[in-house]
Parts: sequence; C-alpha cells; structure tokens
Amino acid sequence: MAKYLVTAKYTAEGIKGVLKTGGTARSKAVGEAIKAMGGSMESFHYAFGADDVFVVVDLPDNPAAAALAMGISSTGLVGIRVVVLLTPAEIDDAAKRQVTYTPPGG
Repeated sequence: MAKYLVTAKYTAEGIKGVLKTGGTARSKAVGEAIKAMGGSMESFHYAFGADDVFVVVDLPDNPAAAALAMGISSTGLVGIRVVVLLTPAEIDDAAKRQVTYTPPGG
C-alpha cells in the first residue's frame, strides 16, 4: 500500500454540510470512501488555515488515490489535493538511482 496526505478545502456550501451533519459524520463518510477504494484511513484532522482537513491514507496505488480525489472533488463542495508520502527507505532507494538530465540551456 502507498501512503498519501490528502488535504481538503470546503466551499461555503461544503461548510454548511459540515455544520448540518457534524465533523464526525464527515470523517466517517471519508473513511467509507477510502475503504471502498481498497484503502484505510490512518488519521483525519480538521485544521485552521488555508486547508480545512488533513487525512493520512493508505491506498493500493496512484489510480485509487486519483479516483478518490476526483470522486470527492466532483461534488463541487470540497477541493482536494493529494500528496504522495515516501518512507525514508524509499528516499534512500531514490538517492541511489542515477539520473541523466540536461538542464535548460545546457
């Protein structure tokens, strides 16, 4: 399973939905959507600031993450960003790989 950080920003109508049904209901709905994609929710947090929600998720692959994000975003009530999270071991693996690249103007 791959790990992702999902951030969400509610629209005004989305916030009205949270006020109507409550934060726990939204967390449960998100968890169910993640489970339906073959994944699990590690944590769900509301926040102050530019983003309203932070969710750490395990999903089978990038297409599952994309499907989840598109399905939620398509409601028009919340905007989603998905960040792929890498383990320290994955970064070690990446650091060992040779990259051949010509920079702009090079």
